[in-house]
Amino acid sequence: MSRLIFLFVDGFGAGKNDEVNNPFFIYRLNFFEKFFGGQPYEGNLPMVSVDKRILLKGIDARMEIEGLPQSGTGQTSILCGVNASEIVGQHFGPFPHTTLLPFLEKESIISDFLRAGKRVHFMNAYPQVFFDYINAGKKRLGAFAMSAMLNGLRLNGVDEVLAGDALTAEITGERWNIHLGYKLPLITPEAAAERLLRKSAENDLLIYEYFLTDHIGHGRIKDEAEKLVRMFDRFITAIFTGFNDADTTVFMCSDHGNFEDLSVKSHTLNPALMIAAGKHKEELSARIKSLPDIKPALTNLFL
Repeated sequence: MSRLIFLFVDGFGAGKNDEVNNPFFIYRLNFFEKFFGGQPYEGNLPMVSVDKRILLKGIDARMEIEGLPQSGTGQTSILCGVNASEIVGQHFGPFPHTTLLPFLEKESIISDFLRAGKRVHFMNAYPQVFFDYINAGKKRLGAFAMSAMLNGLRLNGVDEVLAGDALTAEITGERWNIHLGYKLPLITPEAAAERLLRKSAENDLLIYEYFLTDHIGHGRIKDEAEKLVRMFDRFITAIFTGFNDADTTVFMCSDHGNFEDLSVKSHTLNPALMIAAGKHKEELSARIKSLPDIKPALTNLFL
């Protein structure tokens, strides 16, 4: 069996070699130092890891549409294999435009895997305030959560976190405790990675969405930025270190640039980062040049 771990990282682009404004160079993420011998930027892509297990490249997030790429259209393009910005007539976000909902319901990678009888697990958990929001009839959700919900996947809550079947948005559970009043037992980023890898072994497709990189890029959580970056760094390092090359592909991508340039609080025109490791890394790297290429590349290899 060939399994797919799909890690989505919001606002994660390839910027400049800049120790003042680029967090890759400010914090020197261990993931990139360990596997690639240095941080990614626009001048050194694509990159191949020292052990040849991982490929990294930049992919087009602009999709021939003027303006700054946005999350609603970018994420829908990733999930559904369409140029969502062209469909809407502009880059749109942060949530998907209503005209994109039929695509997220019937043409996403989630719907394709489910129709093929595959096991799909959406690893993210949501606090009670999120469920209160949707139970009140409000439907402004990110594209990943929206596609999961439209396709009947269970959206995880605190019970699944406590059972070890889901992860909070910031990985360890700490922000739920601090900002939402929960009393979760904290887990390390390495334990979170182990949890994710265990769940991936039970499924054909596992998806986890991390969006705090985009929040950091927008300057919203300056006081927590370094701590969150270090946690995320440890998490992805543990995943790419611990996964089984023989039967699993780890695919990580973003929807647009942002995090890589703190000199602005907006998104950027930079290429979005894409990382592939494992069984199908070469095929994915060769096939994917832009956001709409992602879904057909994945489904052609795994379905």
